[in-house]
Amino acid sequence: MSVVKFARSGAIAATLATVLATSAAAQMELKIIAPAAPGGGWDQTARSLQQAMTAEKLVKSAQVINIPGAGGTVGLAQFVNNKGDANTLMVNGFVMVGAILLNKSPVNLTQVTPIARLTEETQVIVVPANSPIKDAKDLAAAVKKDVARVTFAGGSAGGADHIMAGMFVGASGGDASKVNYVPFSGGGESLAAIMGGRVTAGISGYGEYEGQIKTGRLRAIGVSSPQRLPGVNVPTFKEQGIDLVLTNWRSVVAAPGITPEQRIAFDQLIERTVKSKAWQEQLKQKGWDNAFLPSKAFQTFLEEEIVRVGGVLKSLGLVKS
Repeated sequence: MSVVKFARSGAIAATLATVLATSAAAQMELKIIAPAAPGGGWDQTARSLQQAMTAEKLVKSAQVINIPGAGGTVGLAQFVNNKGDANTLMVNGFVMVGAILLNKSPVNLTQVTPIARLTEETQVIVVPANSPIKDAKDLAAAVKKDVARVTFAGGSAGGADHIMAGMFVGASGGDASKVNYVPFSGGGESLAAIMGGRVTAGISGYGEYEGQIKTGRLRAIGVSSPQRLPGVNVPTFKEQGIDLVLTNWRSVVAAPGITPEQRIAFDQLIERTVKSKAWQEQLKQKGWDNAFLPSKAFQTFLEEEIVRVGGVLKSLGLVKS
């Protein structure tokens, strides 16, 4: 067979595989596991996928199933037991990486089939408007002087906010194991603590504090993205000389043991979903940043994140070496 004919046959085979995968997805009665209670970020992501896929008629039907508990690890444990299940996806993200270590989960993310990273949310550190801390360098100096006197407010212990506090302290030259972190169960509680001056600084997704930042009630001293956010006049930590980049990403994975053809079908389904008008409308409505990574690139990213998050949690003294 000539090189030209071989190339053509390869291209035809690839096209045929795509057509078959697309056709299979269109007939799929999909289940999407949200390993959290209704209303949270993973639940919102699962329901946004459901809405986009059904609106674009990419699947026959889509059902969201909530399995809350232990930072998603309860849902993960049930999910990995469904080996070879080619009709179910599970939403997860950054928080689950840490939760697996903190909860000493018997299952982990090496047991699933990575499909795609979907979205990410940039984190921000804020201080009250009347705080003497004007920028990230001021906060870093305070941490270096006496880390115990600098208090950070944020979400649950071991989550993205806590990890970011440890990363900031470490990047500032302080002892991350001595970070003074105050967890709150809700954004309203942490906001009250920040506004009332009961903590030095607060950490959350930028969208959580955007309103207070724009009205001048809070001062944003830095964002955790690699580059500045479009239309947001807040410097990154890196441009202030602090080596800190972190995004609270969300993703979707498939069960272990699916066939290569079934993985291709999921790859095609998610790629068509994230390119759809319905998904773009969901991103805009929720204020999420598109962070799509296809399966192979996402698998590499996930492996690196597992190592990085594990290192930070060890430096915080939350998990043993």
